[in-house]
Amino acid sequence: MLTKSLVNNINLMTDKTIHKTIIIGSGPAGLTSAIYAGRANLKPIVFEGNQPGGQLTITTDVENYPGFPNGVMGPEMMDLFRDQAKKFGAECFFKHVTKVDFSSKPYKVFVGDDEFLSETIIISTGASARMLGLKEEDELMGYGISTCATCDGYFFKNKNIVVVGGGDSAMEEASFLTKFAKKVTIIHRREVFKASKIMLDRAKNNPLIDIIVNKSIESINGSQKDGISSVILRDTITDQKSTFDCEGVFYGIGHNPNTELFKGVIDLNDNGYIITKPDSTLTNIPGVFACGDVQDDHYRQAITAAGSGCMAAIDAEKYLEDIE
Repeated sequence: MLTKSLVNNINLMTDKTIHKTIIIGSGPAGLTSAIYAGRANLKPIVFEGNQPGGQLTITTDVENYPGFPNGVMGPEMMDLFRDQAKKFGAECFFKHVTKVDFSSKPYKVFVGDDEFLSETIIISTGASARMLGLKEEDELMGYGISTCATCDGYFFKNKNIVVVGGGDSAMEEASFLTKFAKKVTIIHRREVFKASKIMLDRAKNNPLIDIIVNKSIESINGSQKDGISSVILRDTITDQKSTFDCEGVFYGIGHNPNTELFKGVIDLNDNGYIITKPDSTLTNIPGVFACGDVQDDHYRQAITAAGSGCMAAIDAEKYLEDIE
Protein backbone atom coordinates (compact mmCIF):
# COMPACT_ATOMS: atom_id res chain seq x y z
CA MET A 1 0.00 0.00 0.00
CA LEU A 2 1.19 3.52 -0.78
CA THR A 3 1.58 5.93 2.08
CA LYS A 4 -0.52 9.08 2.01
CA SER A 5 2.54 11.16 1.18
CA LEU A 6 3.28 9.04 -1.87
CA VAL A 7 -0.32 9.27 -3.03
CA ASN A 8 -0.16 13.05 -2.69
CA ASN A 9 3.08 13.10 -4.66
CA ILE A 10 1.37 11.22 -7.48
CA ASN A 11 -1.53 13.66 -7.49
CA LEU A 12 0.93 16.53 -7.72
CA MET A 13 2.57 14.82 -10.67
CA THR A 14 -0.62 14.63 -12.70
CA ASP A 15 0.01 17.97 -14.37
CA LYS A 16 1.43 18.65 -17.80
CA THR A 17 5.05 18.23 -16.74
CA ILE A 18 6.98 16.51 -19.50
CA HIS A 19 9.31 14.04 -17.79
CA LYS A 20 12.61 12.90 -19.26
CA THR A 21 11.82 9.23 -18.80
CA ILE A 22 9.09 7.05 -17.34
CA ILE A 23 9.86 3.43 -16.48
CA ILE A 24 6.92 1.01 -16.65
CA GLY A 25 7.63 -2.02 -14.46
CA SER A 26 10.31 -2.87 -11.94
CA GLY A 27 12.39 -5.93 -11.12
CA PRO A 28 16.14 -6.02 -11.77
CA ALA A 29 15.68 -4.51 -15.25
CA GLY A 30 13.42 -1.61 -14.34
CA LEU A 31 15.19 -0.68 -11.12
CA THR A 32 18.65 -0.91 -12.72
CA SER A 33 17.46 1.37 -15.51
CA ALA A 34 16.19 3.72 -12.77
CA ILE A 35 19.65 3.73 -11.14
CA TYR A 36 21.41 4.58 -14.39
CA ALA A 37 18.75 7.08 -15.51
CA GLY A 38 18.95 8.76 -12.12
CA ARG A 39 22.73 9.03 -12.33
CA ALA A 40 22.27 10.61 -15.77
CA ASN A 41 20.00 13.24 -14.14
CA LEU A 42 16.96 12.08 -16.09
CA LYS A 43 14.85 12.14 -12.91
CA PRO A 44 13.07 8.88 -13.79
CA ILE A 45 9.53 8.11 -12.67
CA VAL A 46 9.01 4.39 -11.99
CA PHE A 47 5.56 2.84 -11.97
CA GLU A 48 6.31 -0.54 -10.44
CA GLY A 49 2.95 -2.15 -11.11
CA ASN A 50 1.03 -4.76 -9.16
CA GLN A 51 4.13 -6.75 -8.19
CA PRO A 52 6.75 -4.20 -7.10
CA GLY A 53 10.17 -5.76 -7.48
CA GLY A 54 9.01 -8.25 -10.10
CA GLN A 55 9.37 -12.03 -10.00
CA LEU A 56 12.23 -11.89 -7.49
CA THR A 57 9.78 -10.87 -4.79
CA ILE A 58 8.40 -14.43 -4.83
CA THR A 59 11.91 -15.92 -4.68
CA THR A 60 13.54 -16.93 -1.41
CA ASP A 61 17.35 -17.26 -1.52
CA VAL A 62 19.17 -15.77 -4.51
CA GLU A 63 22.65 -17.27 -4.63
CA ASN A 64 23.74 -16.61 -8.20
CA TYR A 65 23.83 -12.80 -8.21
CA PRO A 66 27.34 -11.32 -7.91
CA GLY A 67 28.13 -9.43 -4.73
CA PHE A 68 26.11 -11.62 -2.38
CA PRO A 69 28.44 -14.50 -1.43
CA ASN A 70 26.07 -15.64 1.32
CA GLY A 71 22.99 -15.26 -0.83
CA VAL A 72 20.17 -12.77 -0.40
CA MET A 73 16.40 -12.99 -0.15
CA GLY A 74 14.70 -11.89 -3.36
CA PRO A 75 12.49 -9.22 -1.74
CA GLU A 76 15.46 -7.83 0.20
CA MET A 77 17.50 -7.64 -2.98
CA MET A 78 14.77 -5.66 -4.74
CA ASP A 79 14.49 -3.31 -1.77
CA LEU A 80 18.22 -2.64 -2.10
CA PHE A 81 17.84 -1.97 -5.83
CA ARG A 82 14.98 0.44 -5.12
CA ASP A 83 16.86 2.27 -2.37
CA GLN A 84 19.82 2.74 -4.69
CA ALA A 85 17.57 4.09 -7.45
CA LYS A 86 15.96 6.55 -5.03
CA LYS A 87 19.41 7.68 -3.90
CA PHE A 88 20.00 8.96 -7.44
CA GLY A 89 16.69 10.75 -7.73
CA ALA A 90 14.31 8.09 -9.05
CA GLU A 91 10.71 8.31 -7.81
CA CYS A 92 9.16 4.86 -7.39
CA PHE A 93 5.42 4.30 -7.07
CA PHE A 94 3.50 1.09 -6.50
CA LYS A 95 1.02 2.00 -9.21
CA HIS A 96 -0.23 0.04 -12.23
CA VAL A 97 -0.15 1.61 -15.69
CA THR A 98 -3.50 1.00 -17.36
CA LYS A 99 -2.95 2.51 -20.82
CA VAL A 100 -0.25 4.01 -23.02
CA ASP A 101 -0.34 6.26 -26.08
CA PHE A 102 2.83 6.30 -28.16
CA SER A 103 1.18 7.77 -31.28
CA SER A 104 2.65 11.24 -30.76
CA LYS A 105 5.20 13.03 -28.61
CA PRO A 106 5.39 13.51 -25.72
CA TYR A 107 4.35 9.95 -24.99
CA LYS A 108 1.39 9.43 -22.68
CA VAL A 109 1.17 6.99 -19.79
CA PHE A 110 -2.07 6.55 -17.89
CA VAL A 111 -2.52 5.38 -14.31
CA GLY A 112 -6.27 5.07 -14.13
CA ASP A 113 -7.59 8.52 -15.07
CA ASP A 114 -4.27 10.24 -14.39
CA GLU A 115 -2.10 11.11 -17.39
CA PHE A 116 1.68 11.47 -17.38
CA LEU A 117 3.88 12.77 -20.20
CA SER A 118 7.42 11.74 -21.04
CA GLU A 119 10.02 12.17 -23.76
CA THR A 120 11.15 8.55 -23.40
CA ILE A 121 9.64 5.33 -22.09
CA ILE A 122 11.45 2.29 -20.71
CA ILE A 123 9.34 -0.87 -20.57
CA SER A 124 10.36 -3.49 -18.00
CA THR A 125 7.11 -5.29 -17.25
CA GLY A 126 8.76 -8.72 -17.28
CA ALA A 127 7.22 -12.12 -17.89
CA SER A 128 5.20 -14.34 -15.58
CA ALA A 129 5.71 -18.06 -15.22
CA ARG A 130 2.64 -20.09 -16.10
CA MET A 131 1.05 -21.74 -13.12
CA LEU A 132 -1.12 -24.82 -12.64
CA GLY A 133 -3.68 -22.88 -10.63
CA LEU A 134 -3.30 -24.99 -7.48
CA LYS A 135 -4.28 -23.50 -4.14
CA GLU A 136 -0.93 -24.54 -2.65
CA GLU A 137 1.07 -22.36 -5.04
CA ASP A 138 0.75 -19.17 -3.01
CA GLU A 139 2.04 -20.85 0.15
CA LEU A 140 4.72 -23.10 -1.31
CA MET A 141 6.22 -20.97 -4.09
CA GLY A 142 9.85 -20.66 -3.03
CA TYR A 143 9.38 -23.39 -0.42
CA GLY A 144 9.54 -26.40 -2.72
CA ILE A 145 7.76 -25.07 -5.81
CA SER A 146 9.96 -23.30 -8.33
CA THR A 147 9.67 -21.92 -11.84
CA CYS A 148 13.41 -21.64 -12.47
CA ALA A 149 15.79 -24.60 -12.39
CA THR A 150 18.82 -22.38 -13.03
CA CYS A 151 17.91 -20.25 -10.02
CA ASP A 152 16.90 -22.95 -7.55
CA GLY A 153 18.33 -26.29 -8.67
CA TYR A 154 21.26 -26.03 -6.28
CA PHE A 155 18.89 -26.19 -3.29
CA PHE A 156 17.67 -29.66 -4.30
CA LYS A 157 20.90 -31.63 -4.07
CA ASN A 158 20.29 -35.37 -3.74
CA LYS A 159 16.52 -34.90 -3.67
CA ASN A 160 13.72 -36.48 -5.68
CA ILE A 161 12.03 -33.79 -7.70
CA VAL A 162 9.26 -33.44 -10.24
CA VAL A 163 9.18 -31.35 -13.40
CA VAL A 164 5.79 -30.52 -14.88
CA GLY A 165 5.41 -30.05 -18.63
CA GLY A 166 5.88 -31.60 -22.02
CA GLY A 167 7.68 -28.96 -24.07
CA ASP A 168 11.30 -27.97 -24.58
CA SER A 169 11.22 -25.87 -21.40
CA ALA A 170 10.36 -28.91 -19.29
CA MET A 171 12.99 -31.09 -20.97
CA GLU A 172 15.65 -28.42 -20.52
CA GLU A 173 14.73 -27.90 -16.85
CA ALA A 174 14.76 -31.64 -16.18
CA SER A 175 18.14 -32.16 -17.85
CA PHE A 176 19.67 -29.27 -15.93
CA LEU A 177 18.29 -30.50 -12.61
CA THR A 178 20.04 -33.88 -12.96
CA LYS A 179 23.24 -32.01 -12.03
CA PHE A 180 21.87 -31.80 -8.49
CA ALA A 181 18.93 -34.12 -7.93
CA LYS A 182 18.94 -37.78 -7.01
CA LYS A 183 16.07 -38.39 -9.41
CA VAL A 184 14.01 -36.18 -11.73
CA THR A 185 10.55 -37.26 -12.84
CA ILE A 186 8.81 -35.45 -15.70
CA ILE A 187 5.03 -35.50 -15.35
CA HIS A 188 3.00 -34.81 -18.48
CA ARG A 189 -0.74 -34.86 -18.91
CA ARG A 190 -0.73 -36.73 -22.21
CA GLU A 191 1.40 -39.14 -24.25
CA VAL A 192 2.24 -36.68 -27.03
CA PHE A 193 4.97 -34.16 -26.28
CA LYS A 194 5.42 -30.68 -27.73
CA ALA A 195 9.15 -30.91 -27.12
CA SER A 196 11.49 -31.18 -30.08
CA LYS A 197 12.74 -34.69 -30.81
CA ILE A 198 16.30 -33.89 -29.79
CA MET A 199 15.24 -32.47 -26.43
CA LEU A 200 12.82 -35.32 -25.72
CA ASP A 201 15.39 -37.96 -26.67
CA ARG A 202 17.95 -36.31 -24.43
CA ALA A 203 15.57 -36.57 -21.49
CA LYS A 204 14.56 -40.14 -22.29
CA ASN A 205 18.18 -41.26 -22.54
CA ASN A 206 19.21 -39.68 -19.24
CA PRO A 207 19.32 -42.41 -16.56
CA LEU A 208 18.41 -39.88 -13.86
CA ILE A 209 15.16 -38.89 -15.58
CA ASP A 210 11.89 -40.82 -15.48
CA ILE A 211 8.83 -39.80 -17.48
CA ILE A 212 5.23 -40.33 -16.38
CA VAL A 213 2.51 -39.62 -18.94
CA ASN A 214 -1.26 -39.20 -18.76
CA LYS A 215 -0.99 -37.69 -15.29
CA SER A 216 -1.66 -34.22 -13.95
CA ILE A 217 -0.91 -32.75 -10.54
CA GLU A 218 -4.08 -32.37 -8.50
CA SER A 219 -2.49 -30.95 -5.34
CA ILE A 220 0.84 -30.60 -3.55
CA ASN A 221 1.47 -31.75 0.02
CA GLY A 222 3.85 -29.72 2.14
CA SER A 223 4.42 -26.63 4.27
CA GLN A 224 6.76 -23.67 4.43
CA LYS A 225 8.39 -25.18 7.50
CA ASP A 226 8.99 -28.70 6.20
CA GLY A 227 8.96 -28.25 2.41
CA ILE A 228 7.22 -30.61 -0.02
CA SER A 229 6.62 -34.27 0.75
CA SER A 230 4.49 -35.47 -2.18
CA VAL A 231 2.06 -34.61 -4.94
CA ILE A 232 -1.35 -36.04 -5.70
CA LEU A 233 -1.58 -37.19 -9.31
CA ARG A 234 -4.76 -37.64 -11.31
CA ASP A 235 -4.82 -40.07 -14.21
CA THR A 236 -6.13 -38.10 -17.19
CA ILE A 237 -7.69 -41.24 -18.69
CA THR A 238 -9.14 -43.15 -15.71
CA ASP A 239 -9.46 -40.18 -13.31
CA GLN A 240 -7.86 -42.28 -10.57
CA LYS A 241 -5.70 -40.51 -8.00
CA SER A 242 -2.37 -41.57 -6.56
CA THR A 243 0.36 -40.18 -4.32
CA PHE A 244 3.85 -39.58 -5.67
CA ASP A 245 6.64 -38.84 -3.17
CA CYS A 246 8.95 -35.94 -4.04
CA GLU A 247 10.75 -33.05 -2.38
CA GLY A 248 10.44 -30.39 -5.04
CA VAL A 249 8.19 -29.41 -7.94
CA PHE A 250 9.50 -27.39 -10.87
CA TYR A 251 7.12 -25.84 -13.38
CA GLY A 252 8.36 -26.13 -16.95
CA ILE A 253 5.23 -24.96 -18.73
CA GLY A 254 6.59 -21.70 -20.06
CA HIS A 255 6.20 -18.00 -19.42
CA ASN A 256 3.80 -15.30 -20.55
CA PRO A 257 5.33 -11.89 -21.29
CA ASN A 258 3.47 -9.07 -19.57
CA THR A 259 2.73 -7.22 -22.80
CA GLU A 260 -1.06 -7.07 -22.88
CA LEU A 261 -0.77 -3.30 -22.41
CA PHE A 262 1.31 -2.95 -25.57
CA LYS A 263 -0.59 -5.12 -28.05
CA GLY A 264 -1.34 -3.09 -31.17
CA VAL A 265 0.95 -0.34 -29.86
CA ILE A 266 4.44 -1.78 -30.27
CA ASP A 267 5.90 -4.62 -32.33
CA LEU A 268 5.74 -8.01 -30.59
CA ASN A 269 7.00 -11.39 -31.76
CA ASP A 270 4.80 -14.45 -32.22
CA ASN A 271 5.13 -15.32 -28.52
CA GLY A 272 4.16 -11.84 -27.39
CA TYR A 273 7.63 -10.58 -26.40
CA ILE A 274 8.65 -7.05 -27.36
CA ILE A 275 10.97 -6.99 -30.36
CA THR A 276 14.16 -4.98 -29.83
CA LYS A 277 16.83 -4.18 -32.37
CA PRO A 278 19.99 -6.34 -32.17
CA ASP A 279 22.46 -5.42 -29.43
CA SER A 280 20.18 -2.71 -28.07
CA THR A 281 16.92 -2.07 -26.24
CA LEU A 282 15.44 -0.01 -29.09
CA THR A 283 11.90 -0.89 -30.16
CA ASN A 284 10.19 0.08 -33.41
CA ILE A 285 9.08 3.36 -31.79
CA PRO A 286 11.83 6.00 -31.38
CA GLY A 287 12.28 6.88 -27.73
CA VAL A 288 10.60 3.72 -26.44
CA PHE A 289 12.90 1.05 -25.04
CA ALA A 290 12.37 -2.43 -23.60
CA CYS A 291 14.54 -4.39 -21.19
CA GLY A 292 14.50 -7.53 -19.10
CA ASP A 293 12.25 -10.54 -19.47
CA VAL A 294 9.63 -8.62 -21.44
CA GLN A 295 12.01 -8.84 -24.42
CA ASP A 296 14.16 -11.82 -23.40
CA ASP A 297 12.57 -15.25 -23.75
CA HIS A 298 15.89 -17.09 -23.52
CA TYR A 299 18.01 -16.25 -20.47
CA ARG A 300 15.43 -14.93 -17.98
CA GLN A 301 18.01 -14.28 -15.24
CA ALA A 302 18.23 -11.40 -12.77
CA ILE A 303 21.77 -10.58 -13.87
CA THR A 304 20.91 -10.43 -17.59
CA ALA A 305 17.78 -8.41 -16.84
CA ALA A 306 19.83 -5.91 -14.83
CA GLY A 307 22.32 -5.66 -17.68
CA SER A 308 19.61 -4.86 -20.21
CA GLY A 309 18.15 -2.32 -17.77
CA CYS A 310 21.49 -0.55 -17.82
CA MET A 311 21.43 -0.64 -21.62
CA ALA A 312 17.93 0.84 -21.76
CA ALA A 313 18.88 3.81 -19.60
CA ILE A 314 21.99 4.48 -21.68
CA ASP A 315 19.97 4.15 -24.90
CA ALA A 316 17.37 6.58 -23.53
CA GLU A 317 20.06 9.06 -22.48
CA LYS A 318 21.67 8.95 -25.92
CA TYR A 319 18.29 9.38 -27.60
CA LEU A 320 17.59 12.50 -25.54
CA GLU A 321 21.03 13.92 -26.35
CA ASP A 322 20.47 13.36 -30.07
CA ILE A 323 17.10 15.15 -30.18
CA GLU A 324 18.23 18.20 -28.23
